[in-house]
Amino acid sequence: MIFLQGIVDAIALGSLYAIFALGIALIYGVLKMINFAHSELVTIGAYVLILMSTAPLALRILVLVVTVVAVAVLMERVAFRPVRGSGPVTMLITSFAVSYLLQNLAILVFGPDLRSGVVWSWLNVSFPVGPVRVLTLDVVTVSLTIVLLVGLALFLRFAPLGIQMRAAAEDFTTARLVGVRANVVIAAAFAISGLLAAVAAFLLTAQTGVVTNTIGVQVVLMAFVATILGGMGSLTGAVAGAYALGAVSVALQLLLPLEMRPFRDAFLFGAVFVVLVFRPNGLITVRSAQGRV
Repeated sequence: MIFLQGIVDAIALGSLYAIFALGIALIYGVLKMINFAHSELVTIGAYVLILMSTAPLALRILVLVVTVVAVAVLMERVAFRPVRGSGPVTMLITSFAVSYLLQNLAILVFGPDLRSGVVWSWLNVSFPVGPVRVLTLDVVTVSLTIVLLVGLALFLRFAPLGIQMRAAAEDFTTARLVGVRANVVIAAAFAISGLLAAVAAFLLTAQTGVVTNTIGVQVVLMAFVATILGGMGSLTGAVAGAYALGAVSVALQLLLPLEMRPFRDAFLFGAVFVVLVFRPNGLITVRSAQGRV
């Protein structure tokens, strides 16, 4: 029974990581930039949900999505577009600066203390499925992940803007020469990243019931690791890395002796290190990354 429960928990955790990792991998695929401010998009979404705790759920979700997508697009326009041609180091430092700016702005506006609230109490009810118990939130998490994965795959394969985004991820310079509009493609990538961050904020806030100025940092850090493990620039790799990380994390939690469980993440990152030693480009190597190592 413990083994089956572990599988259920691993799928749920991997799905949550996958939603975070997709937002990061999408921006990296287009801009070749790791957006450390992605966690602050999640934080903003969490504050929206908690501060509007008395409003109808549909209205809260609508405001959540509109706010986070708007902030993501504004972030690209104000912070990243002016330094886009300055090189990857400048872009990386800019993302750090935006991240710390938004964290401190949250402290200034909402204070350093955590705030609590209930997103939807029904989500935290569990029900039996054979010998295991399944949390409703886990079902919602897996369902949303499937919907987002299929929707994003269809968008990238068939929508004109999605095809331009794929072309930009392969070779942005050549894509621009054949008419791909850089500003539109990058803004669209940030908008989709914002949508994914809004969904992640909903799930994370429903799970924890609290929000702080750093609520998204820990999970986004795991998503960064999942993205690197799966293969930078590959959306499929990001999802594979997220589920692998979720599975190993739950397995370690179950198998480690009780006194060693506080060091679970050390074993987890050690396993990631070993994988990257043998596969430095990650589990899935994208064509545009083959020459970097």
